[in-house]
Amino acid sequence: MNLDVHGTPIASEPMRAIQMTEFGGPEVLRLAELPTPEPAPGEVLIRVTRAGLNFADTHTRTNSYVQKATLPLVPGGEVAGVREDSGERVVALVGSGGYAEYAVAPEEHCFPIPDGIDDGTALALIIQGTTAWHLLRTAGRVADGESVVVHGAAGGVGSIAVQLGHALGAGRVIATASSEQKRSAALGLGADVAIDSAAEGLTERLIEANEGREVDVVLEMSGGAVFDASYKALAPFGRIVAHGIATSEPNVVRTGSLLRHSRAVVGFYLFHCLTRPQMFAGALADLFARAARGELRAVVGQTYPLEQAARAQSDLRERRSTGKLLLDPAA
Repeated sequence: MNLDVHGTPIASEPMRAIQMTEFGGPEVLRLAELPTPEPAPGEVLIRVTRAGLNFADTHTRTNSYVQKATLPLVPGGEVAGVREDSGERVVALVGSGGYAEYAVAPEEHCFPIPDGIDDGTALALIIQGTTAWHLLRTAGRVADGESVVVHGAAGGVGSIAVQLGHALGAGRVIATASSEQKRSAALGLGADVAIDSAAEGLTERLIEANEGREVDVVLEMSGGAVFDASYKALAPFGRIVAHGIATSEPNVVRTGSLLRHSRAVVGFYLFHCLTRPQMFAGALADLFARAARGELRAVVGQTYPLEQAARAQSDLRERRSTGKLLLDPAA
């Protein structure tokens, strides 16, 4: 709590933020004037210059995410901005509260942004980038020369995974996307081939894209029919890594099938890495270094004014966007 020279509490200055007071559609994301948050011990206050959007935000809005939410809530799990105590440019994981002019973050989840890295790139790398890195390295355990399928290759995670694929050992990177424009973008990022992501006929298209061979690793975030079709395309000792359920459609994999085909199904949730700080910080440092050397390009999409958070989430959910979407609290 801020105190004046006489020890009297000083009311926090108001700030603009997006607040949810109910769960539901995009319309529950409403612009509000709220008190500026005050950092607790071990936290820092950040003046937000850009807030990042993630697919998880749309699940939080309907309270269907892995971690259940409580109301009222200011959504948004990541921000780029300036530390109020030191003036240092940082990117941070805030948990919630990111869709606002100010946010607080645990100091250990606050990372300096290197010179030459812009806010959009930093936000694209802190969650989507580290997710892509660990999908390939930690969960998928891609071995030299193995084929890797990247679903949603034009999205935040997918666009980085496509670029990292060969650098982290993949022999053939197969991208999937829903439109010709997005498939072309994936090819431009380094995919060897890009195919339609529609579930019907997907198993056959994946095998054809891998020159007639079953595939080794699939990075999958849709669930439902796309998961099933991808699973069927796996080679012996192949792995499918589930890192999202965009369709909200569950899947069942039988142990007999795993045994007969020597296949593996792996789940990945990035925030488990935060309990092992070096796993997270090490991946992010590697990504920043690759970006600084020009080896990795974060695909940064549209920046929306704060008051258009509902539109931004709708565009993300309906796949009308490419790359990392941002909110500008000052606009």
